[in-house]
Amino acid sequence: MDTNYLENNYLTLVGKVTGEKKFSHEIYGEKFYVFNLSIPRLSGNSDIIPITVSERLISEDSLQENKKLLVKGQFRSYNSYENEKNRLILTVFAKDIVEVEEAEEDEENEMVKKDTITNEVVLIGYICKKPIYRQTPFGREISDILLAVNRAYNKSDYIPCIAWGRNARFCQNLEVGSQVKIVGRVQSRTYEKKHEDGTVETRVAYEVSIGSLEVIEEKNDENEVEDQKAV
Repeated sequence: MDTNYLENNYLTLVGKVTGEKKFSHEIYGEKFYVFNLSIPRLSGNSDIIPITVSERLISEDSLQENKKLLVKGQFRSYNSYENEKNRLILTVFAKDIVEVEEAEEDEENEMVKKDTITNEVVLIGYICKKPIYRQTPFGREISDILLAVNRAYNKSDYIPCIAWGRNARFCQNLEVGSQVKIVGRVQSRTYEKKHEDGTVETRVAYEVSIGSLEVIEEKNDENEVEDQKAV
């Protein structure tokens, strides 16, 4: 089956630039930078998402503090080796950035309440670890999923995802190797990492909060694909 990698992994984010851009790396003379985008949630909090962008997509003033941007691209991962340990780093790789006209505060809040798409990601990939199902002390059901999403040149992105409620119950029965389609949003959260010497480090994790999930099943005896939705 031919793979369209842009259909496997695409997202749309609308938010405001926070902080300053930093140089990331250079490939064949093309420089890439990283900056943070603050995206509001319905709860009133915000997700702070790192964006990697080519110098060819930005101008001198396009990443100024509080500038509102529409970012389209892919959610990607890469391995970072620190202190002889492997760490999964996640970032949004921007393929297009457009400045958005600033709305009045009341109008902007109303847009968020009406579920205007400010944070949506679509992933098609394979379950690469057995989902971990658990319940919080308050009885909330959660499943942690690691999704392998194919990329060009025989590469894959490994994207942590989290399901809630009935989706969490459904995910606990998924087998490694199952192909699924996930629609959700990219979110950030802080946590504390305890080291062997007793010190505590505050880190930020990024993941996809699942809104909907479908299992894609290929029929062996027919050249057809059957979708099974979580219920």
